Amino acid sequence: MTLRNDKVNLRQGPSFEHPIKLFYKKRFLPVLVQDKFENFRKIRDHENNTGWIHISQLSKKKAAITVDDDQLIFNKPSIYSKPRAVLKKGRLCKIKKCKENWCKVKVENFNGWIKKDSLWGLL
Repeated sequence: MTLRNDKVNLRQGPSFEHPIKLFYKKRFLPVLVQDKFENFRKIRDHENNTGWIHISQLSKKKAAITVDDDQLIFNKPSIYSKPRAVLKKGRLCKIKKCKENWCKVKVENFNGWIKKDSLWGLL
């Protein structure tokens, strides 16, 4: 899942009465859901922060973050196809679709394929 809005609160517990641990300021940031309690989901982010977010702040749109520097986006799902862009570590990629070891992504003005194992946020 991803964050639905530009400002999302991560809470210490599964209610609005629990204190806020931190604020997220990035729409489409990927998170992994670890637990559920009523309308709240316990999530983990790419920096291993965990906490609770209300379900209304989560989206089913797919995104991932690059885990290493100098990740190439290719024209086709093959390392032998033409490279289209180079991504630094921590870059947010919107996922269009995935095949076995590759995902088609959109990053700003670039579309292309990136190896699945170089992304965080995919199950």
